[in-house]
Amino acid sequence: MGKIKVTKVRSAINRSKNQKLVLESLGLKRIGQTVEHNDTPNILGMVNKVKHLVSVEETK
Repeated sequence: MGKIKVTKVRSAINRSKNQKLVLESLGLKRIGQTVEHNDTPNILGMVNKVKHLVSVEETK
């Protein structure tokens, strides 16, 4: 199981409540903030919901 780095690159203003909750559950609050997660199907699904607001890169 690998790891991914998720960085918030766009604001959540004027986004749906679900997208805001997904960002919060990923641990992203501020633009430019980066968190590291395991690339489980749950995390990848959450990232897919907000892919227009975050950037993702794989790490080892």
